[in-house]
Amino acid sequence: MYYLFITVLLTAVVLVVAAYAIAKLIGPRSYNPVKGEPFECGVPTRGSSWLPVHIGYYLFAILFLMFDIETVFLYPWAVVVKQFGVMALLSIGFFLLVLVFGLAYAWRKGALEWK
Repeated sequence: MYYLFITVLLTAVVLVVAAYAIAKLIGPRSYNPVKGEPFECGVPTRGSSWLPVHIGYYLFAILFLMFDIETVFLYPWAVVVKQFGVMALLSIGFFLLVLVFGLAYAWRKGALEWK
């Protein structure tokens, strides 16, 4: 019953391990300490390159991805909505309702305010 799943899983593991092993065997092995330094637009950096980033950037990016993926799911639905009829309309309505509740929650928590 699960033979196909196990076969796909084992194939994926074997291919990843094989690709890693081949890269280690035939890849170049030169090490240069300059390669490990941070690089920014051809100008050597001054100070530490590990600077704290405001959490607002991450939150904004996650919210953008969430609603960007929403539109990706809306395109195929718009193509087949006539074929599936009312069931497609109800399913996308539920999908949009969940996303609207997510937006309302983020808005209420202040995730959309830039401080």
